[in-house]
Amino acid sequence: MEAYEVLIRPVITEKTTKQMSQSKYTFIVHEDANVQMIKKAVEEAFNVKVKEVNIGKVFGKKKRNRYNFTRTPTYKKAIVTLYPGYKIDTIMNV
Repeated sequence: MEAYEVLIRPVITEKTTKQMSQSKYTFIVHEDANVQMIKKAVEEAFNVKVKEVNIGKVFGKKKRNRYNFTRTPTYKKAIVTLYPGYKIDTIMNV
């Protein structure tokens, strides 16, 4: 897979914005992506050096829709830690 296929989009929340000061960036990634693929994709896309990648699956929640129950989508997210001195500026401009 190419870098643009592995990384779907960055996650911008209050918590992830605080983590960016510690060089930790959060992305929603492809369901079949593993740690090595994510590391390679971030290094290629943003020209940085990745120290560590943690991944986790976020399961969809059950929501009530009038008479029926629906489920929000399940996705995989990755928290990427960079080596000191590297940062990703393009995420803050999104």
